[in-house]
Formats: sequence, C-alpha cells, structure tokens
Amino acid sequence: MLRRQPQPRLYGRRIMLRPLAPHDFAAWREVRVRNEDWLVPWEPLKSPSLPDPTRERPAFEARCSARDRERASDHAYPFGIFVDQQLAGEINLNNVTRGALQGATIGYWIDQARAGHAYTSEAVVVVAAYAFEQLQLHRLEICIVPRNTNSRRVVDKLGLRCEGVAERYLEINGTWEDHVRYAITAEEWSARADELRTAWITG
Repeated sequence: MLRRQPQPRLYGRRIMLRPLAPHDFAAWREVRVRNEDWLVPWEPLKSPSLPDPTRERPAFEARCSARDRERASDHAYPFGIFVDQQLAGEINLNNVTRGALQGATIGYWIDQARAGHAYTSEAVVVVAAYAFEQLQLHRLEICIVPRNTNSRRVVDKLGLRCEGVAERYLEINGTWEDHVRYAITAEEWSARADELRTAWITG
C-alpha cells in the first residue's frame, strides 16, 4: 500500500499552489466549464465514453485520488494555482523519471479571466524551485504547440532555453502537433535562482 504523503503548499509573491482535493469540485467545475473554449484547443482529446471530471463529482474525486497516487509514487506532482484564495488554474510536474535522467515535464493552464498577469510564469518558478531543491531533479522541460502564443509568453518571460521543435510530439485535440521544447537544468537553476526568486517569489 502506498503511504499517503503530506500535501505541500507552495507560495509565490501572489499565488499559492496545492494539490486539488474533492472539496474543490465546485470551483473546478465553474472554472473549467467557463473556460472550455479557451482551454480545449490546447489539450489532449478526451474520450466521450469516460466520466467527465469537469461535470461529474465522482469522476473529479477519482481524478484527485489518481493524482494522490501519482504523487505518492513519485510519478507526478500536480498543483492547483490559487490567486486570492480562488482556483485560477493548474500546474503539474508530469512524467517524473529517476535513474540517469532525473527529469520531468511541466504543464499548465490558467483561467482566461486571470490571463495577462504573469501568474503562470510565477507558478513555473515556484514549481521549478520545488523540483530542483526539494525533489532533487536535474532537468525540467516545457513543450508548447508553436502557435500557442499565450503559453509561449510564459516561458519567454522567464528566459527559458529553447531546444527546438519536436515534430508531431503530442496528440492535442485529436491532432498530432509539433511542439517547441523549452528546458532548464539544475545547473541553470543554480546560476539564476537568486534572480528568479527575487523577481517571482520573494519580491
């Protein structure tokens, strides 16, 4: 049996990150339903035969339990993004790989009503600090569909290194899409940690 892990709370200057729990369902449903046109074009296609966690509480609770298991087994670290104590989006450390790689990928989304305030860039820095300093990972990667200019602005604000385009890298909304790959390593984090913390965490 997997031992239940404590759920971390991480803080930036304006945001708080924590894993989502069943009691977040109403807030999750409101934000996700209101933002469907904004979010769905950039997400993997969902099977219509599977329960929808956006609209069905049992499916959302199952999603929370699955995320708890991923965290307990060191496979992923998902967080809700909270602004003014309100759910504003999500940021996840996915595909955690140990061994020789010691890496993970970061994925995120933000409520359109909160877009344009750099909350997501702040969340990336908070998660990067956690990944490098607490989880002892060596490399983080963010992969973005080239025409998703809003998402690319997040990494551009942070000055993350671009490694080029991976062709037909992920299925997005039913299509195998190219992705621009951005990365930061532990060495780069160490060199820039004070700068990034001052700009996004400590103020």
